[in-house]
Amino acid sequence: MTLVLRYAARSDRGLVRSNNEDSVYAGARLLALADGMGGHAAGEVASQLMIAALAHLDDDEPGGDLLGKLAAAVREGNASIADQVEEEPELDGMGTTLTAILFAGSKLGLAHIGDSRAYLLRDGQLTQITRDDTFVQSLVDEGRITPEQAHTHPQRSLIMRALTGSEVEPTLTVREARAGDRYLVCSDGLSDVVSDETIADTMRQGTHDECADRLIELALRSGGPDNVTVVVADVIDLDYGQSHPIVAGAASADDDEDTPPPNTAAGRAAAMRPPRATPKRVINKAPEPEPKKKRSRLWWPAAAIVIIAVLVGGLFVGRQLIRNNYYVGADDGRVTVLRGIPGDVFGYSLQEAARVGCVTDEGDLTLVDPASASCRVMLVDDLWPAAREQVRAGLPSGSLDDTREQMQRLAELDLLPVCTPEEPEPAPAPAPGPGEPTPAPGPNGAPPTETPAVQPPAPGEPQPGQPAPASQPGEPLPGEPRPGEPQPGEPDPNMEPAPEPAPQIPGQNCRVGA
Repeated sequence: MTLVLRYAARSDRGLVRSNNEDSVYAGARLLALADGMGGHAAGEVASQLMIAALAHLDDDEPGGDLLGKLAAAVREGNASIADQVEEEPELDGMGTTLTAILFAGSKLGLAHIGDSRAYLLRDGQLTQITRDDTFVQSLVDEGRITPEQAHTHPQRSLIMRALTGSEVEPTLTVREARAGDRYLVCSDGLSDVVSDETIADTMRQGTHDECADRLIELALRSGGPDNVTVVVADVIDLDYGQSHPIVAGAASADDDEDTPPPNTAAGRAAAMRPPRATPKRVINKAPEPEPKKKRSRLWWPAAAIVIIAVLVGGLFVGRQLIRNNYYVGADDGRVTVLRGIPGDVFGYSLQEAARVGCVTDEGDLTLVDPASASCRVMLVDDLWPAAREQVRAGLPSGSLDDTREQMQRLAELDLLPVCTPEEPEPAPAPAPGPGEPTPAPGPNGAPPTETPAVQPPAPGEPQPGQPAPASQPGEPLPGEPRPGEPQPGEPDPNMEPAPEPAPQIPGQNCRVGA
């Protein structure tokens, strides 16, 4: 006997959304769920690309390198998203979450990024085995809010990590699989509206198919504000499990095939949801001529259509201009490459941080994604005052390459030097210890002086014991200062004292090093 999977997958676009951005794959070896984001069709494109990159893992036995194969497939999917954005710049900003389980007998590998979730029901106890990559989860981890408060927090949908085409690594873990385990992989369309207690009660009942249907029904009965997708899989001890994979959501041809039956509460609620948006078709039919007397009354619909078309076209062009415009400015004290234009409209910001600069003590600069910056970021206070004012006002806008050159010039020409640590003052000479003789004072109470060693006379000087040669009138004797010269030991009045070095103040004349 070996451990195999029996699984069920369901996906529904919910009662509010007009399209389904979730994609799901369930097979004998692979359970994967991707929740797309980005608006319009961009979210479902990102989730489809990610599931397509992972689907081949279900074809062959994964062997022992579960995490290596998962990581490689995730990188492939993330690269596909980046390539798609490069081909279609209007898709820039799309991304997806991912929760994937690769099953190999008694072990399974888990890859996770974003706010989709995986649960394990073992011995009647339900445990969440993934951690949400969200802002509110970080507040819960820090003890600033409770898990109950996280469900109603105004920023509960703010995701800190996702697959957007930028370089990012998922969380990878290996877990032990046991016969009798039941796994649930779900999008936030379920976990945001159905409590963990209700999910646990449902997971303890029925077959995997019945459990999946019931979870979708619970989400729809709770309002169904988002796409909801679930995968329920049982680990059983049999010779073989299911072999036919299930693909649903945006990754399938029809995301409505799993709509609950109409004789259930969820089915009746689903019947009231808005229809999915479909492209309009033009029928080539010659219009009947209107009576001349009515033309004067019906001119305004055509004018309204023209005005609406102009407004929509203007909004689209304006949006493209804003999204393709970059400039260097200040964001939260950092020197940042911002995408968009300065200012806001009705409180809605027209720019977002696109890149920040990692700077070394030597002034080397590397541009990175703000969400993944784990380095010493170049701050506005790291620049000379004139450059600070220019950055706060915003440098001239242009392309992303233009802003990269501007950031490089700031790092090369306008960075303050790195603050150096102050040298410690020399320690005073130690006092004589007990039992050591204290040198006797010199004449007239002067401090004792050491007797210099006798040096041989220089050429032309008298030998010891010989009389000194007679000096010319008006000339000082050897060893005596000339008129106007300072006495030995006295400072030269004409010499200016050395200036004191200016103190180092971070943000004024130096910057904190990396």
